[in-house]
Amino acid sequence: MKKIRNILLAMPIVLMLVNIYLIFLVAPTDINLGHIQRIFYLHVPTALLSFVVFFTVAGLSVSYLINKNKAVDRLSQALAEVGLVYVTLALITGSIWAKPVWGVWWTWEPRLTTTLILWFIYVAYVMVRSYTADTNRGSKFAAVLGIVGGINVPIVYYSVMLRSIHPGPVIGDETKLPDSMLWVLVFSLITFGVVLLALVKERHFTLYADQVISDHKLRRQQKSII
Repeated sequence: MKKIRNILLAMPIVLMLVNIYLIFLVAPTDINLGHIQRIFYLHVPTALLSFVVFFTVAGLSVSYLINKNKAVDRLSQALAEVGLVYVTLALITGSIWAKPVWGVWWTWEPRLTTTLILWFIYVAYVMVRSYTADTNRGSKFAAVLGIVGGINVPIVYYSVMLRSIHPGPVIGDETKLPDSMLWVLVFSLITFGVVLLALVKERHFTLYADQVISDHKLRRQQKSII
């Protein structure tokens, strides 16, 4: 069991090393943007995967409010926390990319603004869970925020239609992305996906362990009172 767990932990590291090699040594240099364009292979996967995660959290949040299943709540929390890391990376890499392209680190255009709002929603999600004394109430409040965040995801995705200077989708029938760049992007998306699953798995295990320890302490306290 431990050997399998070590293999699962090693896989994301190996994939990330290969991904870095592909990004910097295999992917062609963009004619117009130069080497700064390589951050595209980090920015797009982290942004897309964070949207998928937050949409999933919204679905799990609805399920939790209906069924009050603690396992669902733990999974939702693990996904939300890792998703927050990913959307933070998307904002940071986007700003780094924007500076040489747009001449500014930040501009209040629709895609950036709605993504920042999404980030604030999930910062609030994490804070609600951390600072609400009653765990059950914290889970309920977080579930509501998770649903709000899920509603915001399609708003972020389609915000490029609102006079946005942000580039549109790069994967699809209308994309002009060369195959050599597209396959590196796909591999990067898979790599960040595997890393995300590994992080969620580890965080979920930690939350489960914390719950077991908390329940054990509660039972001991109850026995001592009796």
